[in-house]
Amino acid sequence: MAAGEAPQTTFDQFLKVDIRVGRIVSAEPFPEARKPACRLTIDFGPAIGLKRSSAQITQNYRLDDLPGRLVLAVVNFAPRQIGPMRSEVLTLGVPDEAGEVVLIGPNWEVPLGGRLY
Repeated sequence: MAAGEAPQTTFDQFLKVDIRVGRIVSAEPFPEARKPACRLTIDFGPAIGLKRSSAQITQNYRLDDLPGRLVLAVVNFAPRQIGPMRSEVLTLGVPDEAGEVVLIGPNWEVPLGGRLY
């Protein structure tokens, strides 16, 4: 196993993580968070609906630029209390060269709620 590589898993274990596409409908400041973050409201379509997420993305994104953006998120983790906010989904990203989050999402329009496979 290469340095930093995670242990192997099975395909059945991967399928337990429910990753869906959603559209950010609002992004607000979250000054109560320990690390710089914002509050996102994400629409995952009629089957899942609107969910909230705390995201540490303030270095690479302006709040005004986020609404309308498609993102991927884990929708079946237990909600997590982050300060006064209950984060319901884990919005996914990867680090840039400085270690700051870059959001992951489709390159073109796809139906909301579509599952990653």
